[in-house]
This record gives sequence, structure tokens and C-alpha cells, in this order.
Amino acid sequence: MHSLVEHLKKFDWLLMGAVLLLMGLGLISLFSLAGAGISPFFHRQLIWASIGLLMLVGASFIDFRIFRTQSMGIFIFYLLTILLLCVLFVVRLKVRGVESWFNFGFFSIQPVELTKLTLIILLAKFFSKRHIEIYRIEHLVVSGIYVAIPTLLVLAQPDLGSSLVLIAIWISVVLFSGMKLRHFLLLLVLFSACLYGVWHAGLKPYQKVRITTFLDPYTDPKGAGYQTIQSMIAVGSGQVWGKGLGYGSQSHLNFLPEAEADFIFAAFAEEWGFVGTAAMIVLLSIIFWRILSIGSRSADNFSRLYTLGFVASLFTQSFIHIGANMGVLPITGITLPFASYGGSSLVTALIGIGIVQNINMNARRVITD
Repeated sequence: MHSLVEHLKKFDWLLMGAVLLLMGLGLISLFSLAGAGISPFFHRQLIWASIGLLMLVGASFIDFRIFRTQSMGIFIFYLLTILLLCVLFVVRLKVRGVESWFNFGFFSIQPVELTKLTLIILLAKFFSKRHIEIYRIEHLVVSGIYVAIPTLLVLAQPDLGSSLVLIAIWISVVLFSGMKLRHFLLLLVLFSACLYGVWHAGLKPYQKVRITTFLDPYTDPKGAGYQTIQSMIAVGSGQVWGKGLGYGSQSHLNFLPEAEADFIFAAFAEEWGFVGTAAMIVLLSIIFWRILSIGSRSADNFSRLYTLGFVASLFTQSFIHIGANMGVLPITGITLPFASYGGSSLVTALIGIGIVQNINMNARRVITD
């Protein structure tokens, strides 16, 4: 017990405090939504939060340097996540119109969340070992293949939001690994070509409608624009101080769909107003800042690239979720890190924080790449 206490004292508690507060705000919103008849989400999220915090502590005991030396183990784990994504198409269980879940009765697991964390570790490992010769174009191609395989599988589910997060992880790690300008321009061309291909061959008709309708949701207020309109109403009706806990009419009267997950920000904004959402965004900003700060003072490239990729994942997911909830981005069905209901997302994010905490404990060690 004494060693555990000493270990926890080495945590970055500003980072942990922000994570715990954000989780608390999410749990408060889920508890409030109990009045809308979805109380099981609160109790399940409480269980997932407890499991996630235990796994965070467990991950913080694992010396992060193991990820730098166990190349085969990381690659096998990557192949396992690819296999899980493929098996989804055999199981063919649709949740909210997407084949993204394994259902085990009381709980479900979304493999793409594990894929995000695995990909961050794989790319950080890949580029940290090649930082001297990063100018070679084949490294860009190989890393792109690593990302393209799970991205295409996730896009086929179809899960546009998560596929964008995977791409954002790759771009962030590649940009800060020392890539040359001409390779960056090539990356932009490839990315543009991928977007063109995704639009014409990868997106379902309803996804295209969502993207085009968000510019003017009132062109189809009872169809594709319905979710956007209800979310905008929820966010706007909160005004400065909000309507108060349990008084969010949009979510409690079921006008706001998926209030516990895809629209947790809108549900929170309606009850807590501008002040509450500002606090939520400040907490997210503190999390991003502390992770980047830990990475910037670490003594090895793997740590810096891992923290960059991890922040890119959290930031992209937060940006898409909040933007969609405010009606300035298309709805992609993506959750808000640490706040939305979802065990897979919460647990893997907390494991990622545990790895960051271990990096923090070893930040000043001189490590030879």
C-alpha cells in the first residue's frame, strides 16, 4: 500500500484532476438524464469509470520503454485489432446503424477504440526508430499503409468520425517526426485524393446527406437536419447559466437523440449553459496542455510522438463532437472523450492517460533511441 501511495504521488495531478473533473461532469449529465428514462447509462458508466481508473493505475506501472523494444509484440497486437475489425462484418451487429460493436449482453465493446491506442503506439514506435532517416519516402508509405487498413475497415462499418480520428493520428505523428516539406505536400495530395475517393466510394448516401445538410439543416428539418436542429436548440437554450440540472427539455423530452453519447455536449450545455460548457472546454484544454508538456520534456522520441498522437486523437474527437453539437460540423456519431457514455472509449482513453503518467515519471531520464 505504501509503494502504491508513493507511486501515485509521482502522477501529474493537474492532468489527473482535469480528467476526473471531466468524467464527473459526464456522470452528472448521465445522472440528470435519468429523468428521461435512461438511468442505466449512469450506472454502467460508473462501472466503466471504476474499471478504467484501475487500468489507468495498472498502465502507469508498465515502463513505457517496453513499447520501444517489443516491436513484434506491438505488431501482433496491431494485427489483432485488424482481425477484430474484420470479425465485425461477420457478426454484423448494428448499433445506431453502424457495425462497430461486439455485444456481450450486459456490455458491448467497440474495437476501433482499442485500434486508436494501438495505432498511436505503433506509429510512435515506427517513427522514433527512424527519426534519423525520416526523409525517406518509403517510411511515409509504410506508415500510411498501417493507417489505411484500419481506416478503410472502420469507414466500411460505416464510422466516418472514427476514421477521421485515425487519419488525424497519422498526420500529427508524421508532421512532427521531421518529415521534409516536399513529403508534406505529397501527404496533402494523397489526403485530398483519399477524401475524393471516400466521398464517391466510401460514404453511404445518408452520410453524404448529413454532410451537405449541416450547412442548412432547415432544408430537411424532419429528416437529415433533425439532429442538427435539435442539438442547436439545446445548446442555444442553455444561454449563460443553463436551465439547471434535470431541466433540459430537449433531452428529457427525447427531442435530442443519443443525448447520453453523441450529443452529451448539447445535453450538458442546455442544463449548464455557457459557463458550464466553458468549464468543460477549459478542462479539455488542460488535458491537452499537460499531455503535450509531459511529452515535450521527455528524453526520447517515442514519448514525444506518443503524446502528440494521443493528443491528436483526443483533440480531433473533441473538436468533431463539439462542432457537430453546435451545428458547425456534420454529425458523424462520435463521442466526447471522458464525458460521453461509452465503456470502450472511456477505458482506452484512461489506459492512454496511464501510459502518459508513466512517461511523466520517467521524463527526465536520458534514454538512447
